[in-house]
Amino acid sequence: MPEDPAPDDAALARSLPKVLLHEHLDGGLRPATLLALLRSRGMAAPADDVAGLTRWFADRVHAGSLEEFLKGFALTVAAMAEPAALEQVAFEAVEDAAADGCVLAELRIAPLLFEPFGVSGDTALQALLAGLARGSGATGLPAGLIVCAMRHLPPAETERAAALALRWRDAGVLAFDLAGAERGHPPGDHARALLMARDGGLALTLHAGESDAGERVLEAVRLGAARIGHGVRLADLIGTPSWPALSAELAAHGTHLEVCPTSNLHTGAAASLATHPIRALWAAGVSLSVHSDNRLMSLVTPSSEVQAVVAQAGLGWADQLRMQRLAAQASFLPAAARQQALQRIDGWGRQQGLAPG
Repeated sequence: MPEDPAPDDAALARSLPKVLLHEHLDGGLRPATLLALLRSRGMAAPADDVAGLTRWFADRVHAGSLEEFLKGFALTVAAMAEPAALEQVAFEAVEDAAADGCVLAELRIAPLLFEPFGVSGDTALQALLAGLARGSGATGLPAGLIVCAMRHLPPAETERAAALALRWRDAGVLAFDLAGAERGHPPGDHARALLMARDGGLALTLHAGESDAGERVLEAVRLGAARIGHGVRLADLIGTPSWPALSAELAAHGTHLEVCPTSNLHTGAAASLATHPIRALWAAGVSLSVHSDNRLMSLVTPSSEVQAVVAQAGLGWADQLRMQRLAAQASFLPAAARQQALQRIDGWGRQQGLAPG
């Protein structure tokens, strides 16, 4: 393998064809859009201008726990809670991903969060999918939607979310997810909703092993999850007597982790990028890739996440190339889109003198 190239890392990160598997629409609004939506709905904003609103998010990024971090979504959900706004946010998310060099984009949200504002789940999905389709048409970026259910709610609510996702399966909904506060709400509590989604033809990607134990990752995989959101606590099991069998089980299932390093710092799941579990997981042979999670909440982009991992986590450009290939292979988007993305990723690798992994 040739040595990693050493041009400007920011430019190289932008040029890398990236596969975006883990980005929450309600955590990724443009600050200018959020401010405009708050004003249009007559809602108080935390600042009077875009720069001030950006500083407000910057001041609160280190929430210290997943539960505290999630409180910021109350503002964005309220601002988005009308069909035109939902479509706009979805469109702009695709536009931003394309501008940042993404070649596939899977975006996620919990549509039932908008019901208290008078927007039904079906109306929300119709608007969101229209925005994604419009964004794909404008940019050429293949994009799809993952429907989240909030895991702290009773099983009847997650089953309702699964039924909603299934109604829109053939219109752009790719998969089903459990999101929200993880500790105390294991995936097994919602086994019926997960079975409904799987039996109905939806893929599963579940948040697990972020603020709860690594064993939750295995629980999610055994419930049918092909991908895991975060999964960083899995690193705690490396080197234990059970690890060889667990590692083999993950490999047999083809499990892929959607790791969001900066978000993990902000929620307290990791202390620094230098000590982030991603390095240990990668060295142990776990299939994973790097994602932004919430552009607005953490003030990051897919490119800045790649750049940060290269600069601080000890994973070079050859690693990034291989991670993007694994992400493309793990995507829930159609096979033709995945293959085209792989070709662009491999082409970039050849340009940089890096052999595809």
